[in-house]
Amino acid sequence: MRKILTVALAGVLAATMLFAGCSKKEESKIPEKIIVGTNAEFPPFEYVDDNKKVDGFDIALMKEIAKRMDKKIEIQNMEFKSLIGSMESKTINVVAAGMTKTEERQNAVDFSDSYYTSNQAIIVNKDSKITKLSQLDGKKIGVQEGTTGDLISSGDKFGEPGKEKVVVKKAKVKRFKKGVDAVMDLKNGSVDAVVIDEKPAQEFVKNNSKKLKLVIDSAGAEYYCLALPKGNEEFKKEINKQLKAIKEDGTYDKLKAKYIDNSDK
Repeated sequence: MRKILTVALAGVLAATMLFAGCSKKEESKIPEKIIVGTNAEFPPFEYVDDNKKVDGFDIALMKEIAKRMDKKIEIQNMEFKSLIGSMESKTINVVAAGMTKTEERQNAVDFSDSYYTSNQAIIVNKDSKITKLSQLDGKKIGVQEGTTGDLISSGDKFGEPGKEKVVVKKAKVKRFKKGVDAVMDLKNGSVDAVVIDEKPAQEFVKNNSKKLKLVIDSAGAEYYCLALPKGNEEFKKEINKQLKAIKEDGTYDKLKAKYIDNSDK
């Protein structure tokens, strides 16, 4: 009986290892359809256009990548804080949302090569004397939930690998689903500043130039990457291959001119 159980157990174990091996192999492959998760509250990288469609630099970049890979693409708009969870649950297989690679996020997802370098910006009232992030210690700060601005304002370590440090200490952080709502709270006097990425910050200030101003701090330098399923090396390799080609053949510069450089005017 014990021998039979041992044989049976060995069979189950072998089957388990076989399925595990198959599962691992299936995970490391290029998906048939590219399903992109984004948060369309981050102009000019992602936003809802006049036709109620999600557009922006990240979206155009992903459409170009999908075209070169001969894959269909689907865009899913959701809250920023839900993006990584949606990746883990396999609802999406790419995050294109101006996302920065951090140590915490790397526990759940992999990242492509960087495709854009940005800075964190501080939006303040015209008469504010704040000129850098470290002056926000103890202040009331509005942020978009789950973003780099949230991490920095919350006192998390930030910076290049090996040089991470706390930039803002003991701030009172107020989180919003949308960056524009944080800006509204600043205008209403409920927070002292808003910390958000440079380009969307420029958009928000441009629309409120009589009341607000922009402060850029290089201590908040960051690098945008595409988030990808954890462990799918084949998919990551292909995405990086297409990113490199898009940069080298001039397509990247054309998209940047259309969506990013044009937004400065």
